[in-house]
Amino acid sequence: MIINVYNKLPSEAIEIRNAVFVNEQGFENEFDEIDDYAIHLVAFESGKAIATCRFYWDDERKSYVVGRIAVVKDFRGQSAGSTILEEAEKEIKKFGGTCISLLAQIRAKEFYKKCGYTAIGECCYDEFCPHVWMRKIL
Repeated sequence: MIINVYNKLPSEAIEIRNAVFVNEQGFENEFDEIDDYAIHLVAFESGKAIATCRFYWDDERKSYVVGRIAVVKDFRGQSAGSTILEEAEKEIKKFGGTCISLLAQIRAKEFYKKCGYTAIGECCYDEFCPHVWMRKIL
């Protein structure tokens, strides 16, 4: 698996996020102003874009925030999600980051726990979907 890092939202990330969050999960507000300044990662397998995520510094949380982690359906369960998350963590360390926050869908909470994240706070909703903030100290 090859993971590329971008300073601008690449078309491959748009395609993956549209497929996963808009078409499969029904989110309507998938793209936002954060995409303009976030760092984006895209994982490729045999030249095909299979996973993406983004990260950015959040002054309010005093940490980097990883989000929009998505894996195309045919590649789920093959560690693409954990691999791209690990790569984001490495990139954040290069920026001097020591703490990462993420807003996890409740259904993905156990995945993030296995990756070393701990829930902080109560359940909240993003659009119609229950989420919880999670954190990891690097």
